[in-house]
Amino acid sequence: MTREATLDRDAAIDRVVEFIETVENEPMPVPVREIWVYGDVALGLDPIDRLDIYLTKDILLRGDSDTAEEYYDQHGVKGIGQSVDAEWAEKYPEYIRANDNGHAAPEKCLAAHLLGDDEPIHLEVCNASFDENVTQRLRGALDRESYEQILDPRGVCLWVDGQWDDDLLDKLRGGELPFPTLSGALEQLGVDADTASEAADTVSRYRTEQTGASVRGDVI
Repeated sequence: MTREATLDRDAAIDRVVEFIETVENEPMPVPVREIWVYGDVALGLDPIDRLDIYLTKDILLRGDSDTAEEYYDQHGVKGIGQSVDAEWAEKYPEYIRANDNGHAAPEKCLAAHLLGDDEPIHLEVCNASFDENVTQRLRGALDRESYEQILDPRGVCLWVDGQWDDDLLDKLRGGELPFPTLSGALEQLGVDADTASEAADTVSRYRTEQTGASVRGDVI
């Protein structure tokens, strides 16, 4: 398999800033609370094979069933006004994405709005914060021995509820953030050394198989 082009580190961080500015300045399909980066970009690598971004979102609780029914009748997509914001959908119909059941999928809508199809960026979307999801995913991956599902715990939170962490952003640009190897980070979370090493190798191999923009959504 031919690997996609790598990202220059400065360009990758500029892309993260652009990503956050878009979230901050444009309507989103669901409210966004936190934006993290993790993995290679957090480690100070240059160049970067893939840019990993983590986004914490809110779940819309007050559904507009009338709008959802009307939109489904007209366009065949369920959940507009319920799982994703109706005003956003009206403004950005080109970014509406549905799951296999024809229901609007917030994580896919966010990816369509925020990422270009061919960008080497992976977007993780969850209603829980990064640290909580790291723990949940690790527990499930270890139980099933599905190590490729592990979420790299080496993350940096750059934006929370509209507030930038300029100090962390500066350190990120300078590659000044100290992180262990992935296997070391997993050991710090309680994984035994042999399993941590095997899991880290599996995650690395899995990442090399990914191309273009990708997204995963989780609900905890």
